[in-house]
Amino acid sequence: MLLETKIIAVDFDGTIVENAYPSIGKPLIFAFDTLKKLQSEGHQLILWTYRTGKPLEDAVAFCAANGLHFYAVNKSYPEEVYTENISRKINADVFIDDRDVTGMKGWGEIYHILSNKKTAQPALKKKGSSVRRKKDKKGFFSRIEELFKEEND
Repeated sequence: MLLETKIIAVDFDGTIVENAYPSIGKPLIFAFDTLKKLQSEGHQLILWTYRTGKPLEDAVAFCAANGLHFYAVNKSYPEEVYTENISRKINADVFIDDRDVTGMKGWGEIYHILSNKKTAQPALKKKGSSVRRKKDKKGFFSRIEELFKEEND
């Protein structure tokens, strides 16, 4: 259950896709799935990127083609008009950026942090002297929910 709706500002290059500016890199694993899941849970997403002009239009179109639509792009709210007298810092509760001082976390870990759930690691299974992760034949989010149920029972 979602405890608190957040405004989440997310970078594009190196965060949603591999860094290939001004081109568009390949999507990072689980980036679109996680962002769409957070959005479906009520969080507002802002695309907060260095890109402007045509490269920005390309990034927004790429996200839309992957089913991700932002509340606002490079501003705090859709109607905001940038002028020289307004700070470029936007109003967001959380910033997701590959250049964070702690580095880019995996999208699964980001989801757990933002959905107010403690981070779960897939269950480990010993066989002989090696340690292996359980095979995951389910989808990413269904497996995550299953792990949380196991931990909280």
